[in-house]
Amino acid sequence: MSDVEARLGPVDQIPLGEGRAFLVGDEPVAVFRPRSGGLHALRAICPHRGGPLADGLTDGEVVMCPLHNHQFSLADGSCATGADAVAAYSAAEEDGELVVRLRHAAQRS
Repeated sequence: MSDVEARLGPVDQIPLGEGRAFLVGDEPVAVFRPRSGGLHALRAICPHRGGPLADGLTDGEVVMCPLHNHQFSLADGSCATGADAVAAYSAAEEDGELVVRLRHAAQRS
């Protein structure tokens, strides 16, 4: 599979401390904008029961699935509460625009 880059519009569409869901190619991606700064992107669907991670509570380090409270690292998608990890992707701000890069070959299982 090849890498995919998507420009998703202004960064400001994601309020500080929240996440939003996007479709990048055929991949559901949740992008988070922590109050502490930066941007993080994860696969948007919890592997446990399909919860929408973009709707979960987040701090600067984890997002909590709104269905069963599994916690996923914003940095690498790992889960500290027993569910499988989710893929983590590159997210950046370029000239005020949100840019997400999916690297399929490095996707976590």
